[in-house]
Amino acid sequence: MEYHELEKTTVNRLRELLKEQDPDITGVSGLKKQELVDLLAAKLGVAVPSKVVLGVDKASLKSQIRACKVQRDAAIRDRDRARIKDTRRQLHRLRRSLRRATVVAAE
Repeated sequence: MEYHELEKTTVNRLRELLKEQDPDITGVSGLKKQELVDLLAAKLGVAVPSKVVLGVDKASLKSQIRACKVQRDAAIRDRDRARIKDTRRQLHRLRRSLRRATVVAAE
């Protein structure tokens, strides 16, 4: 079973699988889904995929996002609706380009 399949599995099924793997485990009913997935992945020896940004300079995008947030906050303080809208759109574009460039690394 792969990590992606574990993430798609229901919480009830994850609890059952965890109890099958380790019958002595307690407190399974109080765990959240991500905690269950991580615990089960560790028990089964499933590798957790990591995300990598390809094709863009992540550091420069992050610095642009931080600068844009400062501009947005100033526009909110000044109550300049046009500038607020422009900076929010710019933030959206920057975040979206960062998300698009992020891929799951093949292991």
